[in-house]
Amino acid sequence: MIRVSTIAELERLGLPVPPSSYPLVWEPGDEVELRSRLELEARCAIINIVLACAFGMPGRDALAWLDDAGLTGQATPPELSFLAEGEGDLRSFALHTEALAALGWLLSVVRRLDPAAPGAENIASLLPNLPAGEGFRSWQARVLTAPRDPRDAAAALDLYYCLDWSYLRAEELHLALPGYIDSNAIGQRRWALEWAVLFHGPFHDDPAGWEEVDLST
Repeated sequence: MIRVSTIAELERLGLPVPPSSYPLVWEPGDEVELRSRLELEARCAIINIVLACAFGMPGRDALAWLDDAGLTGQATPPELSFLAEGEGDLRSFALHTEALAALGWLLSVVRRLDPAAPGAENIASLLPNLPAGEGFRSWQARVLTAPRDPRDAAAALDLYYCLDWSYLRAEELHLALPGYIDSNAIGQRRWALEWAVLFHGPFHDDPAGWEEVDLST
């Protein structure tokens, strides 16, 4: 039923539809859960601080913020190298705005993820106010996140799993896209959903780390 709904959405958007053999991201009998609220909030905060550094915040200030929040150990080695040394692809970090939008949706601070429109508009007010010196715990108390039902998150993952294929196919064929975003934005949203939605069953490995998410299939 979820895949039928996904295909209907792709057709509504005028996008190519994956073949009927295109697999689901779960198997019959699997159980699904979301990562914990704290994990989702921590990943939001880390991406937010990395984006702030990408757009001009001094790396030493970013690292100090993470340390004060107790989140340094949850940042990935590439993120820490970027904050400490400026190493890494600045553009790839800047693209994380759409991953951040998907995480915000999972925490119910973003109401809707439009497959044809930017999702990060006006999101700054929903994240730690870094210029004002807002810390992680103060932000948590101010925003009061509410993780979505894991089943809804799984349905969204199926949609973005297929959207990733459809957008790439449309760009390959030079077809008109349905709105103002491209496959890069869709891929970022899928990245966040793949990381956050956890399936449990005989055909699933242990949950992947943020940098270990596989978007190749």
